[in-house]
Amino acid sequence: MTDQPEPPPYFTHHVFICGNHRPPGHPRGSCGEKGSEKLRDYMKARAKELGLTGVRINAAGCLDRCEHGPTMVIYPRGTWYRIADTAAVDRVLIEDIRDGQPVPELMLPAEVAPAK
Repeated sequence: MTDQPEPPPYFTHHVFICGNHRPPGHPRGSCGEKGSEKLRDYMKARAKELGLTGVRINAAGCLDRCEHGPTMVIYPRGTWYRIADTAAVDRVLIEDIRDGQPVPELMLPAEVAPAK
């Protein structure tokens, strides 16, 4: 080990949006069938419009919470959100990412454990 300090994070916010697709009719549903890809594309374009820097928005495989979806998580804080529409995306981008204030009414509750 060296005594060198850790480098600063490459991104201030790293957003993962579930893009999982399950078969039609699956009891848990899937974020993909609920429009997560269009919401991700919107979020990427909107973040650029807002001039947000240090933000990376990625598609993710299954985040194991599709029944609550479309879902996303923002690191390094680890805040989980349900983003049902573009208005929710805007609130997360502006209130949480830009202004640093989580949006409690869009958060997945802590007691919601990942399904088995």
